[in-house]
Amino acid sequence: MVLEVAILNVKENLERQFEADFLIAGNYISKIKGYKGHTLKKCIEEERKYILLVDWETLENHNIDFRTSDEYQKWKTLLHHYYEPFPIVEHYETIINYKI
Repeated sequence: MVLEVAILNVKENLERQFEADFLIAGNYISKIKGYKGHTLKKCIEEERKYILLVDWETLENHNIDFRTSDEYQKWKTLLHHYYEPFPIVEHYETIINYKI
């Protein structure tokens, strides 16, 4: 399993519209091979900052299956104009998973 992580800085006064459009965008990403789920969290200290966490089976599911799809073009059109600066996306694999 691969975790995609992106810090999203949304332009001022667009937070509510971004959140509404993000709900719509979830319909696009969820159709992609290897998609396992996603979470959008809002920063408490900085109200225009969000973190996106997406679980994928493989790195290729994100970088190839999603990013070369028609669904990605819809996602991009719906969401990319909200970001300033454009987010850096990184991928992580679990090394230790400890829960109580």
